Amino acid sequence: MTPLHGILLIDKPEGVTSAAVVRTVKKTLAVERVGHLGTLDPFASGLLPICLGEGTKIAQFLMVERKAYRGTIRLGAETDTYDITGTVTRTAPVSALPLELLQEMVRRFSGESWQTPPMYSALKHQGTPLYKLARRGVEIDREPRKIVIEHFALAAIEDSLLQFSLVCSKGTYIRTLAVDIGQALGCGAYLATLRRTGFGPFGIEQTVPLDECAPLLERGTLPVLSLTTALQHYPAVVITTEVATLVRQGRQDILSQVLPQPNDLNEPTQMLGPDGTLVAMVQHRDGQWQCLRVFSALQ
Repeated sequence: MTPLHGILLIDKPEGVTSAAVVRTVKKTLAVERVGHLGTLDPFASGLLPICLGEGTKIAQFLMVERKAYRGTIRLGAETDTYDITGTVTRTAPVSALPLELLQEMVRRFSGESWQTPPMYSALKHQGTPLYKLARRGVEIDREPRKIVIEHFALAAIEDSLLQFSLVCSKGTYIRTLAVDIGQALGCGAYLATLRRTGFGPFGIEQTVPLDECAPLLERGTLPVLSLTTALQHYPAVVITTEVATLVRQGRQDILSQVLPQPNDLNEPTQMLGPDGTLVAMVQHRDGQWQCLRVFSALQ
């Protein structure tokens, strides 16, 4: 079988860890190097980008992207994990939720703000994930982080259940947002359901259900995105086969001879061979072009 290199967009089912998805894909596709971008909690579902082969080298260029979610928030109760998987720690009555109040919540939590990460998170303190400390009853001070919430929509679908959709910056904890909304309403809340619908340039409509990977692979129709397709939001420069060979041999001195003057943003740029394969990701830094990552010719 031809080695697979690129990005596979999986629709992660509820009740499965992101790491378990990686193990399943690795076994099903018989790919040696497999990784995922943007961990989804086990109770959450939706878009989970899986990097295959040389695709693992482009993770750094995709992790800075915005993400889109939809889900529900349960009002009138709080849990220790901020979501449906935790133990209820407080309950309170839920008052009427007129449209004006929900619109105020949208205005209040849209745009830039500072958010404190929850204890039940994968962030580490002295090498130990916070969620492991939380399970031992240990709480650590966490530094607030600046986040951005865009295109926020909120609607009541039951007396104590809110439906939401949003686009947010990397590092935003939707569980914390749910708790903050509950505190602002005075009744408490936790995240009941969560589904990721977008990850940078990728959308949920591009995903493949995890259990369909094997039959699609057998039919030769598994939709693995090429490296260049996954990175198409970055500018690209086409180089000759000779230059591509030199770059893959580590010759960075050739870059200034074949690359144009950088734009004002100095953003990473794709170097493509004449056949369209990705040779390297480069960037103009410290007054010169430098290779950020170099890729194998076997893509």
